[in-house]
Amino acid sequence: TQSTWGYSRKLSEKQFGMAKVKAHELRSKKKYDLMKQLKDLKKELAELRVAKVTGGAPSKLSKIHVVRKSIAVILTVINQRERAKLRKINEGRKYKPLNLRQKKTRAIRRRLTKKQLALKTERQQKKEAHFPRRKYALKAD
Repeated sequence: TQSTWGYSRKLSEKQFGMAKVKAHELRSKKKYDLMKQLKDLKKELAELRVAKVTGGAPSKLSKIHVVRKSIAVILTVINQRERAKLRKINEGRKYKPLNLRQKKTRAIRRRLTKKQLALKTERQQKKEAHFPRRKYALKAD
């Protein structure tokens, strides 16, 4: 049954012979093969959803979960590859695409850099040169 998330779902996957797609296996495949597999899984998911509406067998209903997760794994591998390519292309450039930049927070991104913080005005430099910080020697009791 699908009512609980743990034990019963795993039983049904083994019982009906469904295998999850493994990311490390997909990484060795070419993009064309991944896209083909993705297309097949999406088609299968559509068929399973039709079976769900028409009152299909419980084996088909439990397969929906596995197919959805498999689609997610394939898309993840494709996206990781794309990002790796983009990182390689934009390496050493001053400006990177938004999705490759560090996220952090909006405030941190807008904050002055360390170099900008360390800069001093000409007036401030003159003041420090002409009026250095006084050194006081305190007498020990």
